[in-house]
Amino acid sequence: MSSAKMQNSLHLILAAAAAALIAIPPSPSAADTRNLPPVDFQEPDQPGKPIPGEEQLARSLRRTVVFFRSTYPKGTVFIVTQDKYLYLYLGDNRAYRYGIAVGREGFQWTADLSVTKKVQWPSWRPPKEMIAREAQKGHNLPEVMEGGPENPLGARALYLGYTEYRIHGTNQPKSIGHAASSGCIRMLNEHVIDLYDRVPVGTRVIVS
Repeated sequence: MSSAKMQNSLHLILAAAAAALIAIPPSPSAADTRNLPPVDFQEPDQPGKPIPGEEQLARSLRRTVVFFRSTYPKGTVFIVTQDKYLYLYLGDNRAYRYGIAVGREGFQWTADLSVTKKVQWPSWRPPKEMIAREAQKGHNLPEVMEGGPENPLGARALYLGYTEYRIHGTNQPKSIGHAASSGCIRMLNEHVIDLYDRVPVGTRVIVS
């Protein structure tokens, strides 16, 4: 090979090497990494804009985004009765966390169910066992109470499977954070409206 051809080949090789170097993005330096903002899953999704009505609850019971590791699909609802929290999984190890009221002693349960129905301002039909139990205490419950602000089921209800259990609002916000119900999961009315708007029929609900 002539010296001219060798020089041309060398130029081509050098040009290709330079192009390859340009195409490779530089790795971040330690200084660049230090300047990245910290990841904090305790921040609400809208800082400074709490849900109206949340001031009725302790800060730990208000809706917030938290770290939540799960292999379940995005949109799954988890209810942890011992901790009195409901989690709506958002994916990427994050979830909305809401404070709830759960069943008092003797009325707690676990299950893997799904949302079968959603109702706005639901009417309430107390189970016969509850009517009889309350009658022994001198409380006469109606067979049906139409929906409204005085209704114990509150503003929204999500029915779980084909059971008598529901996730619903409450006209007793001070019960949130306590074991206070006859088995249903209570939420602040403003919280259950927020959940209702995010959760479709068919959503999986895991109660533990």
